Amino acid sequence: MDIFNFFSKSSSPKEKGDVEKDLAKTGKSFWSKLSKIIVGKSTVDSDILDKLEELLLSSDVGIATTMQIITSIEKRVAQDKYINTNELDQILKTEVKKLLSTSPKLECLVRDTDVHPHIILVVGVNGVGKTTTIGKLAAQFIAQGKKVILGAADTFRAAAVEQLTIWGNRVGATVIARAMQSDPSSVAHEAVQRGIEQKADVIIIDTAGRLHTKIHLVNELSKIKRTIQKCLPGAPQEILLILDGTTGQNAFIQAEAFTAAVQVTGIVITKLDGTSKGGVVLGIANQFSIPIKYIGVGEQIGDLRPFNAQEFVDSLFQNW
Repeated sequence: MDIFNFFSKSSSPKEKGDVEKDLAKTGKSFWSKLSKIIVGKSTVDSDILDKLEELLLSSDVGIATTMQIITSIEKRVAQDKYINTNELDQILKTEVKKLLSTSPKLECLVRDTDVHPHIILVVGVNGVGKTTTIGKLAAQFIAQGKKVILGAADTFRAAAVEQLTIWGNRVGATVIARAMQSDPSSVAHEAVQRGIEQKADVIIIDTAGRLHTKIHLVNELSKIKRTIQKCLPGAPQEILLILDGTTGQNAFIQAEAFTAAVQVTGIVITKLDGTSKGGVVLGIANQFSIPIKYIGVGEQIGDLRPFNAQEFVDSLFQNW
């Protein structure tokens, strides 16, 4: 099944076939199960809708988004009186487009007209791929000729600082790090000051993913943000929330916690190459008024792809 092929349009060391293979699990799993639901059926009835609801929930689309889709289809069935199963894919495509219609068209994360340095604060729980995403973003900016500084403000984990340093050396970005257990805000302050002094284009700051309590999260991120703003009013210009696509409903819980703690401006969903439950993309996009800006489809530098809602839908349905 030739789905998700639009990701191959982005520059990447991978070939087109490899990219399709990366994201095949979500599409093949969903459509093969949908085919089983409608086999032997000629019209869309309550039994099909019940099974479709179960399928959407098992694909981690989320309860609220699933019910929105099912309710819309039920209204369509009630209105038209008769809908054959061959129309179901078009109806689903229409509903998915509606869900993603609020997502803005993809724009460059950092434009040449932006105030420099452009500061990106990256948040998310441990293990979702924050540090790896930062490394991939840095690589993209450097490939565009931009000077990048990375701030290792996750000072509670030696592995986080070490990993960020490795990525920095790998892609050619300056890394600002301090001793373990240092105040994260002090690292952020030093990174911004260094960026201003060296006329950096982009500063990306990693943060701790510990979620002891929501109060702890709010206080720590708020302190880092205030520190950045003291150095550069109006910053950070971007706050990216990283979510793991394989965690299903936990991704929704994390999104709720972080959006309550800090003003998230964009979402990155990682590890979509390793899950058949990519419906989380639809649920997150629908339930939070925050654009999904990138998706991660692997561990290589070129495996962070811009998310385009329209192309996502078209590619998902193109060969159904």
